[in-house]
Amino acid sequence: MAASLTLDAQAVNRRLRKVPAWPLYLAGLLPLAYMVWELFTGGLGVDPVRQLEHETGLWALKFIIAGLCVTPLRRLTGVSLIKYRRAIGLVAFFYVVLHVLVWLVLDMQFLWGQIGGDILKRPFITLGMAAFVMMIPLAVTSNNRSVRKMGAAAWGRLHKLTYPVAFLGAVHFLLVVKAWPQQPMVYLAIVTVLLAMRVVWARRRTAARMA
Repeated sequence: MAASLTLDAQAVNRRLRKVPAWPLYLAGLLPLAYMVWELFTGGLGVDPVRQLEHETGLWALKFIIAGLCVTPLRRLTGVSLIKYRRAIGLVAFFYVVLHVLVWLVLDMQFLWGQIGGDILKRPFITLGMAAFVMMIPLAVTSNNRSVRKMGAAAWGRLHKLTYPVAFLGAVHFLLVVKAWPQQPMVYLAIVTVLLAMRVVWARRRTAARMA
């Protein structure tokens, strides 16, 4: 059975090698296109700014989680989507930037004093901005030139910031809604499981090296 799964994964990987990553960037624009359509058709409800904040943030979290799933998928099934992870991460950053811009421009209207106060005093904004700041170096270095310049090891250590970014993003979502509904808790649980898997695998690697 394991051999069969491995062979199937190898066949999938051979097909995936022929599929470029760039269509993911176009596909990543589809949620934004739908939001724009909703904006002009009244689909965002009575408070479109708040709904835009919610939808851009939620799509950012979805893409962050999708990027986290790449390694577990490869380890558990043998199917490798590594070549698409950069595109997934950059699309996630795109939606994070949109989320922040909607808040700064449409919601807060560049009231910098209030913005600074909210960042310092409101925990969900503090956590969200911390995650955003950590994503900036990840986005800036998501290119082959940065890998060559930094070295693969240093680049890999930097991009482990993805893990706290994902956790902070999920907690931010949970604190935003305040009433502890099911959806944010599900996202936080998914992120927690994905990060816990990495901790387990890292400990196993360490134990294997010490054995």
